[in-house]
Amino acid sequence: MAGSKLRKFANFFFIVPNVFLCAVFLLACLSPYLNPANWWLIGFLALAVPYLIVLLIFSIIFWLIVRPKLVFIPLLCLLIGWKQVSVIFAWHISSPAFNTLKADSTIRIVDWNVASMYGLSKNPLTKSHDRLEIASLIQSRDPDIICLQEFSHSYKRGPSADNISLFITKYPYYFFSKDLTKGEGTYLSGSIIFSRYPFADSGKIIFQGHVPESESLIYADIKKGNDTIRIYTAHLQSYAFDTADYSNMEKIKDRDNQAIAASESIFSKMKLAFTRRGAQADIVRNEIDKSPYPSIMCGDFNDVPNSYTYMHIRGERQDAFLKSSFGIGKTYISLGPALRIDYILPDNHFNIRQFNLTDEGLSDHQMLTSDLSLKK
Repeated sequence: MAGSKLRKFANFFFIVPNVFLCAVFLLACLSPYLNPANWWLIGFLALAVPYLIVLLIFSIIFWLIVRPKLVFIPLLCLLIGWKQVSVIFAWHISSPAFNTLKADSTIRIVDWNVASMYGLSKNPLTKSHDRLEIASLIQSRDPDIICLQEFSHSYKRGPSADNISLFITKYPYYFFSKDLTKGEGTYLSGSIIFSRYPFADSGKIIFQGHVPESESLIYADIKKGNDTIRIYTAHLQSYAFDTADYSNMEKIKDRDNQAIAASESIFSKMKLAFTRRGAQADIVRNEIDKSPYPSIMCGDFNDVPNSYTYMHIRGERQDAFLKSSFGIGKTYISLGPALRIDYILPDNHFNIRQFNLTDEGLSDHQMLTSDLSLKK
């Protein structure tokens, strides 16, 4: 009798939580199919997927030791959700080191959220120096095309704010979205595409109803020899966390008396961001599907690979990181350990030759560099 009660307790204590874990993971696996513009809760579950996978792996190890017959429960869940697992981790362990010498047959593209071009320091002198460091670092990679988000520039405040001039000697062709005004209207901010090759066309698609909080989707048709390729870049809706929000996160961690109020503030901002990004993802996918040329979509999506945003925009496109790297590829240096939110997504007209992430402490994002070639 005692043995029977003990088994029932063990079943409840170990099996029931494991089944619950599996159910939550399988629900999170619906994130590519449920637009958070209508199903905002799925956005929170998508963020949890990497941690749920880790717990499922531990469950597999646990059941292998304790009760091997039950290992099929978490294992089956991982197999069902393999699409979610496959976009988190790149498996190219034997990938060679990034070759800074670029082959003539390739197109090198740099994508980077440059945090307004003035670095992370609050010291004015350091900020002024950091803009030069950022531009120098980008150009040291010898890219053909540069896509930057949160790029700021001023036509009114003199040489120290003329950030376009840092690039146009080598990259005379550019398109700047000029989405936002800052510094009492003296600065313009947005996404920008620079190119050493001429443009055949360029344009901007505004995310209706989301201005001024968001930058636009922009594109440029770039002529290289007899080929024309279309480059898209976008900076999708962020959580818009400010200093107070990061302080609130510490209150939550410390179980401060104000933790509930802090949680409500953060929750509401995240919910709004999930909803807006869902709508923006639909706009982006609709536009990139119209491309008359081989195209590359890149930018700061502010969302993880398990999200509707990433999955919907990517579609059948390639992911440069997944094709040629190893690891989880974290691109945002704050908050969680698995935040890959910046991407280079070429369509299937391209071969991906190599990929690299660079962090020099000049932005809260890492710089992405990839070499691509058009298939013959």
